[in-house]
Amino acid sequence: MTATSGSLFIISAPSGTGKTSLVRALLRTNVGLNLSISYTSRLPRAEEINGRDYHFVTREVFEQMLECGEFQESAEVYGNYYGTSRKWINEATASGQDILLEIDSQGAQQVRRAFPSAVGIFIMPPSLSMLETRLRNRGQDSSEIIARRVAAAREEISHVSEYDYVIINEELDAAISDFFCIVRAERMRMAKQLIRYHHLLTQLK
Repeated sequence: MTATSGSLFIISAPSGTGKTSLVRALLRTNVGLNLSISYTSRLPRAEEINGRDYHFVTREVFEQMLECGEFQESAEVYGNYYGTSRKWINEATASGQDILLEIDSQGAQQVRRAFPSAVGIFIMPPSLSMLETRLRNRGQDSSEIIARRVAAAREEISHVSEYDYVIINEELDAAISDFFCIVRAERMRMAKQLIRYHHLLTQLK
């Protein structure tokens, strides 16, 4: 079996869709994906751990990294910066690792310009009313911020056609199964298999 370069899987979703829960559950399976940990200038929430959820840095440090071209993609959301390490992505894929990027549609556009073969997966809520209910149940934001997040969700959803796959996250186990199937199917693509099993296919011919 011949080694191949790793694949990039992009997952995007409006805030409150359950994307983080879905990603964490997926990574607990044997799907074999490595999550890219983004850098952010925002403060960590109570349950978040530096290096696991994000690399938390000051706004000044983030801006220095941005100026030095250290990010593959970056965006400012609600006054905070988020970015993906260019060096880590290149090294991980070159070593054959399959990478999962948890980024918004703006970041996804930037990544696809550098990696046209990246696989885009968009997570949709069952409805906007359900999305608003989930945001309220989190108990983290004021009504004003929730209204802004719902408006931002409409904007994010308008980019759904830019993605290769769509998953409706109504029931977590079903969404995990759908995601797992997408990853498995992408690994079976002819171009990947021709490289991975070059010697076998040559012998069989």
